[in-house]
Amino acid sequence: MNRIDRLSAILIMLQTKKLITANEIAERFNVSLRTIYRDMHALDEAGIPLGAEAGRGYYLVEGFHLPPVMFTPEEAGAMLIAGKLTDCFADVSVKHFFNLATDKIKSVLPESHRNFIAELDNHVHVYPPAYSDDKIFSNNFITTIEKALSQKKCLKIKYAASYSNEITERIVEPLGLCFYGFQWHLIAFCKLRRDYRDFRADRIMQLYLLTDTCNNSDKLSISEFFKLRASKENLFEVEVKFHKDRISSIAGSRYYFGFYEEQTAGKFISMKFAVNDYNYIAGWLITLGDMVEEVSPANLKTILIKLAKTIATKYLD
Repeated sequence: MNRIDRLSAILIMLQTKKLITANEIAERFNVSLRTIYRDMHALDEAGIPLGAEAGRGYYLVEGFHLPPVMFTPEEAGAMLIAGKLTDCFADVSVKHFFNLATDKIKSVLPESHRNFIAELDNHVHVYPPAYSDDKIFSNNFITTIEKALSQKKCLKIKYAASYSNEITERIVEPLGLCFYGFQWHLIAFCKLRRDYRDFRADRIMQLYLLTDTCNNSDKLSISEFFKLRASKENLFEVEVKFHKDRISSIAGSRYYFGFYEEQTAGKFISMKFAVNDYNYIAGWLITLGDMVEEVSPANLKTILIKLAKTIATKYLD
């Protein structure tokens, strides 16, 4: 991407959030922080009303808006693929609003771009897991959960527990919405149990947005919730570092091994897993070969070394 295109893209990015850090921008465009500082200075000199908060990030002064932006064919194609994924892995409400949004996008595309995605539509397919059930994504709850998270409001749910088939009504304070194991999960503080809970969305029978405001001052983050659950369930934390150019093949499989968090640092991505058996995740990691850059803790590394020696002995003799 040349500098002019990058400056335009930075402006669009600044319109998507109230504050954006230089690190976020640098990672998006794969350039150095020094380059981003120069870019922001160039935008300022060009008369773009930028603001900055020390240690927090940059923002556009309220009231400034860019004129409507035209999509490239590649961007339109990305939206098409997002739509295919939405059809398989989102509930009815999200599908509805996503389709409305894409209709608006298509309406401003030139004819050549519309022809591009119409042709592409016939050749791109996303298939749900063979074991999935249409009922998993048949409700209209995700959009309501999103509203509750954004407005910091409580939810009233009727929930069917998987372990006992008991149906209970609960008032919950939502912490986040997660998709793992090919399921949507509402992570929330349950007032009935007076503790944090992981509610599978397909087991929520009814859901209502309440006017009660959540008390988020002392609540856990999603990352903290999974760490707490891991400690309660006697799980072990495993951290694995990959080169980010080589991890596309494990995007789905990682969820089978307790993945719950990732962090990007330059060219590498560190993923964290909560596991109850080092041998189980070691069996997976050994199949990834030199994709794995580093692992911790040390006893997992010891298991991997032993596995590697066993394999080498078997095939080199």
